[in-house]
Amino acid sequence: MKKKGLVIAIDGPSGAGKSTVARILANRLGYIYIDTGAMYRSIGWKTMKERLDPADENALADLCRRTEVTIKKDNSDPRFYVDGTDVTNEIRTPEMGMMASAVSKSPAVRARLLTLQRELGKNGGVVMDGRDIGTVVFPDADQKFFLEASAGERGKRRYLELKGKGMDVDLARTTREIKDRDHQDSGRSIAPLRKADDALLIDSSFLSIDQVVDRMLLEIKKLEN
Repeated sequence: MKKKGLVIAIDGPSGAGKSTVARILANRLGYIYIDTGAMYRSIGWKTMKERLDPADENALADLCRRTEVTIKKDNSDPRFYVDGTDVTNEIRTPEMGMMASAVSKSPAVRARLLTLQRELGKNGGVVMDGRDIGTVVFPDADQKFFLEASAGERGKRRYLELKGKGMDVDLARTTREIKDRDHQDSGRSIAPLRKADDALLIDSSFLSIDQVVDRMLLEIKKLEN
């Protein structure tokens, strides 16, 4: 089957702006946006709901066998469902972010979601963000980006985002959680967070969202010409 467009991979640490940039980029290109981090958060949500130990591989393997994660488009934003329950809002807390990082160490969880992610992107025309898209999920992606920013800047962004949602958050704690997530994601043995050798590094610490998107579009247009 002929691909409908390019496969674009955006990797990077928590709070670098991957999801926001990926969503806008997909919209500008007329592509599908796939938020892989939300998939891990969805599994983490059910793990917490069932009070399972995220380090218990057998329990997670069983959970994956009987859990259905589905994505439905709502206007321009995807909504995530676990066994028919809309968990889109519940999975966006720092707590769920840490749980997602914990379950992402599981071979069973990664295998289950890897299959789903590759199925969603196999025909192209997708912008997919995560931590191992360019290294594991789509190592042959047409265009790879690695988006980063300082931990302090990422902590401030996340703090303002959560504050805007009415959550009671503390800047110092939020920044500390960002650093803890970095350590956890980079230190895992399976598909750790790292920049693919052929990915373009973009530091967004002092760039606006539009500037990052424009920089990416410039690179993508080189492929299309």
